[in-house]
Amino acid sequence: MAETTSTFTVTLGDPGKDEAPEIPIPEPASKDYTWKNGRQSIKYTTTAEMLALHEDDGTLIGHMFALSYVSDAQDKIDRPVTFCWNGGPGGSSAMVNIGGLGPRRVPINTLEQLPCPTQPEDNPYSLLPETDLVYLDAMGTGYSRIAKGYDPKKVWGVDGDADAFMRGIAQWLTTHERWNTPLYLYGESYGTMRNSVLMRVLGERGIAVTGVIEQSTILDYAPTLAGNDLYYMGMLPVYAATANHFGKAGKGVDQFKWFDKAWQFVDEKYGRALIKSDTIDPKEESALAQEMSELIGLDADVIQKKHLRIELDTFRKLLLADEGLFIGRYDTRFTEAAYMDVQGDNEFFAGEDPSGDAIMTPDQSAWMKLVQETGFKGSPINILLSFKVNADWNWTHQAPGTMGSPVCPNTAYDMATALRRNPKCRVLFFGGIHDAATPYWNVRHAVSKMFLPDYLKERITYKVHENGHMAYEDLPTLQKMSEDLKEFYGLRNKD
Repeated sequence: MAETTSTFTVTLGDPGKDEAPEIPIPEPASKDYTWKNGRQSIKYTTTAEMLALHEDDGTLIGHMFALSYVSDAQDKIDRPVTFCWNGGPGGSSAMVNIGGLGPRRVPINTLEQLPCPTQPEDNPYSLLPETDLVYLDAMGTGYSRIAKGYDPKKVWGVDGDADAFMRGIAQWLTTHERWNTPLYLYGESYGTMRNSVLMRVLGERGIAVTGVIEQSTILDYAPTLAGNDLYYMGMLPVYAATANHFGKAGKGVDQFKWFDKAWQFVDEKYGRALIKSDTIDPKEESALAQEMSELIGLDADVIQKKHLRIELDTFRKLLLADEGLFIGRYDTRFTEAAYMDVQGDNEFFAGEDPSGDAIMTPDQSAWMKLVQETGFKGSPINILLSFKVNADWNWTHQAPGTMGSPVCPNTAYDMATALRRNPKCRVLFFGGIHDAATPYWNVRHAVSKMFLPDYLKERITYKVHENGHMAYEDLPTLQKMSEDLKEFYGLRNKD
């Protein structure tokens, strides 16, 4: 296949330096498929391409990789387009694609390690019956590349990232002649924070958003700060659900009821106790430690010695320590053999995750094969998660109507602003009771602080399932999500 003469910079070292090597931009590549699910079939075209992004003055920012699935239906007046991505920051969009929402997926039905290689299959739970799908890779991830000489700091940050995605969406809509179509955003993890800013930025550029899907959401980064009380409050219901799953607490009680019981404890007792800090009466602290022990399955003495504040890594190490196992972070139901004490480096352990190990490599390998089938001549190295992008991220962000640009962003105000400006937009939040990366309690708390009027609250839907962070990797959840999403997309015709 012929190649263009334009170039982009390979992400080797600093992609903004002049000495970085150049390689040709691959031509767009497409292949036709037919998706089948029982009696239903949809003909669609898969296209892999590099979208050129430019600043308003014409300066080349770089090229954003897009992998799209477009139905061959002729009438697309009411056919939505959904733009999808993962998070990181620094993550490509491969996981939310091959993992469970694209027209083909890597099948998963257990909480165990996937085999590799895997055999992708037509996905009966895909979004394709409801919408065309476009998966965009953030700049510096996947195949997306920053132009030679362009400062990556301009796009590696809360605001620059949203601006780049706005331009990627606009370019795709122009290239594929799909302006004035129902437009949806689907983000996971940091991708939900991206959505919050992006839905505002798109509106400011005259691109209307019909709906936003937030999976495994984080809007306010304050709970990630060391020692923040909101961190412990958000984690406790996750700990409880996990202890229930492993039979360490609430035996015989439905997992959602146990999760809700812990949630009530957080709202009614735990939050107030944390605020008291060292002014709390020792007897009260002891009683709460015992109540926490019954909820989360750790020894009450351990909880009290830590003054009711249990870090995630502490919980991951201790819950199944007697069995020689530690638990996951993305999905706390996954386990691996515990490490030796000599490997006790905290930074190392924090990055170890059985739930990620179980799926990421098999999914990435299968995704690369699917892209290869289109004929796209991409690099043999595809960056699933760029640690350089993550490390260099600019977290400063000035929320609409606020003063200053703190380095701990709260983008709930961006979402609230976008909803006030576009009251026809709808938002769907997916949460999982075993997600320790973006706890669901913190999501509801952040949204509650928007203080939206009732008519805007009615535009927001919440769904909580038994999954972890990557909801689509849990088969029972994926089945429920499929019905939830079908209902959500149908709402656009009822306004």
